Amino acid sequence: MQITGINIAYFHVCIRKLWLFANGIQMEHTSQAVAEGKLIADSTYLDRNRKYTELAIDGIKIDFFDVKNKVVHEVKKSDKIEKAHIAQVKYYLCVLARNGIEEPSAIIEYPKLKTREIIPWDDNIFEEVKLWEEEVEKIISMKNCPNLVRLPYCKSCAYFEFCFIKEL
Repeated sequence: MQITGINIAYFHVCIRKLWLFANGIQMEHTSQAVAEGKLIADSTYLDRNRKYTELAIDGIKIDFFDVKNKVVHEVKKSDKIEKAHIAQVKYYLCVLARNGIEEPSAIIEYPKLKTREIIPWDDNIFEEVKLWEEEVEKIISMKNCPNLVRLPYCKSCAYFEFCFIKEL
């Protein structure tokens, strides 16, 4: 099974969401929040398509990669789940390093907040990501969906109605 950056992000957000997504139940296409995030990413940095490369490698897709400086640029709508964003780009950095790109780094940009988070290369990323991959594989291969856990950001999740149908 190929682990993706989305798997790593979802692992850090909600293991139920991870399991559902990885097992073919995908709700993102119905989410207004996901659509808004895509619109922000597509309309904020219009010159990026000329300056940077889109890169797909080993199950990840990086929209903006600065080849010359080895920098991943990731655009996000909000920093509410910044921990997941950082994990996702660390996973990207690990995949790049595994494929011979030495010491890549990343910038997570939050255009609505006018802030950015720089994620430098760190040799500990390999160990950290390996642990995440092992946990993700365990969760995805579980026979049954993990139990529902109410989290502060559930209401803005694409899976909210799916998870809370009994309460609606």
